[in-house]
Amino acid sequence: MSLFFPILLGFTWFAVALAQAKSPNILFMFTDDHATQALSAYGHGLNKTPNLDRIAKEGMLFRRCLVTNSICAPSRAVILTGKYSHLNGQRTNKDTFDGTQQTMPKLMQKAGYQTAIVGKWHLKSTPTGFDHFEVLVGQGSYYNPVLITNGKRVTLEGYTTDLITDQAIDWLEQRDKEKPFMLMAQHKAPHGRWEPALRHLGLFDDVNIPEPSSLFDDYSGRGKAAKAHKMGIANNMGDARLMFKYSSKFTPAQFKKYDGYFRPRNEAFLAANPQGEKRTSWHYQRYIKNYLRCVQAVDENVGRLLAYLDKSDLAKDTVVIYSSDQGFYLGEHGWFDKRWIYDESLRTPLLVRWPGVTKPGTESNDIMVSNVDFAETILDIAQAKIPADMQGRSLVPVLQGKTPKDWRKSFYYHYYESGGHGVPIHYGVVTSRYKLIHFPEPEIGEWELYDLEKDPQELRSVFGRPEYGKVTKRLEKELSRLREELAVP
Repeated sequence: MSLFFPILLGFTWFAVALAQAKSPNILFMFTDDHATQALSAYGHGLNKTPNLDRIAKEGMLFRRCLVTNSICAPSRAVILTGKYSHLNGQRTNKDTFDGTQQTMPKLMQKAGYQTAIVGKWHLKSTPTGFDHFEVLVGQGSYYNPVLITNGKRVTLEGYTTDLITDQAIDWLEQRDKEKPFMLMAQHKAPHGRWEPALRHLGLFDDVNIPEPSSLFDDYSGRGKAAKAHKMGIANNMGDARLMFKYSSKFTPAQFKKYDGYFRPRNEAFLAANPQGEKRTSWHYQRYIKNYLRCVQAVDENVGRLLAYLDKSDLAKDTVVIYSSDQGFYLGEHGWFDKRWIYDESLRTPLLVRWPGVTKPGTESNDIMVSNVDFAETILDIAQAKIPADMQGRSLVPVLQGKTPKDWRKSFYYHYYESGGHGVPIHYGVVTSRYKLIHFPEPEIGEWELYDLEKDPQELRSVFGRPEYGKVTKRLEKELSRLREELAVP
């Protein structure tokens, strides 16, 4: 045996061990209001999202990812902090995020990561914990957006979903390649108003999108809260005849080229002032097609980022995470928007690809995971210490196919923004079969209970029925326990 063979063998082992110990890159792709119903990997059939589906095929799809507070800014704050809204201070969209507090990006920096965020921020304060940031002003616009780039306002020309991807790729090209990265690429789409890329204006024109079975829900099986909503497709979306508020968003050249697309359509139908189901159906088609057109651009740009990872030989060393800040109503119960603890807004998509760790094509169907788990998961992937005061749990064991036996059996939800779209403050507990909800404001002052096994669409509250008395007491006790455990005031 050669004298150098043991040395060579030892060096080879060291190199393999070093490669295995290397902290992976993390690409966190995030959208606003992307419902699972509009992501084809979830099987609803509304549209096709092949690039998003690729993440599911090459990784894990989570079917029960729940949000703690179904509204934009609070969800983002939960992801940054790993804490519920009452602790991170971002209870509503009206609050300003306290960037001085402990956040996951700051902890990632301490762990040796280069961090960046590109796209929607929506937290009012200046981003902290990022080596580089390019964020939209407020909600941002779909066309020719202004991005605050490391403190400087920069106006870009084009479609925002494309531009966010352009800027994300630019940063990946220019980053310090000696460090692992954590990039948050966050889209405005498909948030309303739903303004598609110009290339998608005619998409779905020749298609009649199937209506959800609860489109004409009359809320007779529920209490006061649902009846008092202001999020109806037929009457609360504004003037649906115009697709765009384009006057301040387009350059003169763009307006001249595409003006024909922005004329009101079906004016004769609208002039007849249709009511009832005809009005609802017309508005639904107008709404859902524009929404899905916005999702189409998201999927294309997810594909661009995945292709960049492939081309740059980064795919095998990069964990890809895709999610949205909450679910969304695509006509279910006659609604758009979110906010409720009801399923369509409570549940959000979550796809994770972790090469060499997560078995391709796997699904997590039963366990309840949450956006409050995202910070802990990212830190754990990075082999960084998870602070004890974070309130979620790392999904790393789940991604490794080893779901802990003590995983949560119940989940707490709390919505604080009273009156938005007519949705009152409420909180509740969710289990595998039941959902107990309390509306504490005096004008409502009610409880609701849903048996999700018998009534998955949540059309009939069974609160107060004698046969559910024991279940109600058990859930009330569990709700009190969760509120105490989570330090809810």
